[in-house]
Amino acid sequence: MKKIFMFLAVAGLMAFSAQNAFAQDENTEAAAAEQEAVAEPAAEEVDGEVDPFNVKSDVPLHQALKTKFIEGGAGFMTLVILCLILGLAIAIERILYLSLSKTNTKKLLEKIEAALAEGGVEAAKEVCRNTRGPVASIFFQGFLRMDQGIEVVEKTVVSYGSVQMSLMESGLSWLSLFIAIAPSLGFLGTVVGMIQAFDAIQAAGDISPNVVAGGMKVALITTVGGLIVAVILQLFYNYILSQIDKLTIEMEDASISLVDILVKYENK
Repeated sequence: MKKIFMFLAVAGLMAFSAQNAFAQDENTEAAAAEQEAVAEPAAEEVDGEVDPFNVKSDVPLHQALKTKFIEGGAGFMTLVILCLILGLAIAIERILYLSLSKTNTKKLLEKIEAALAEGGVEAAKEVCRNTRGPVASIFFQGFLRMDQGIEVVEKTVVSYGSVQMSLMESGLSWLSLFIAIAPSLGFLGTVVGMIQAFDAIQAAGDISPNVVAGGMKVALITTVGGLIVAVILQLFYNYILSQIDKLTIEMEDASISLVDILVKYENK
């Protein structure tokens, strides 16, 4: 339930930010239009020639992106942006989850060893219960079966480690789906743009750059948009996998150390 709430919160925040950005762009465009209407012409003629030193300023990046979004077609580009928003929401939720899952395993093992020496298994359970993260959860499950022997504890640690790995990888299948869908939507927009271009050629009865340019522009913009979204999400995906691999190695190493501590405790 907490994971669903976190995902919805991140997605809502990103959608709200995007909506505010579009609203701000519209206000900026309106203000710029009013300013251009009041201001004098940017290029002044000197002796019948245009002044080359009065150059118009470049369009801001966010406004250029919005223009390309509209030119690419609201239908396909909205789906591409939706893939980006949902994919980033999943990626951020996973990064937060993995960040909260990190534990100082060396310090935890020292606390467990001290607790076993002072208060026995129950004290070690209390240490694991008060420590967050998958490593502490695995240790706690092992201590619950301490009365059944070291071999059972070892099997429990291995089995519950697989469960924790599955929890860490939760949602990554959706992220990989958005990585695959985004360029596919872009290519679909490319096909639609090409169809529009050929329809325009057929209607005009002539092949000219002006007739073909509209459909080709839609085709290229949607393709670029889909590829950019896929690249961004792929970077997040690989980063999350690297963090999961790092946590998995820490869990395996800590589990081996825990078994050694328990064997030493049993032999006392």
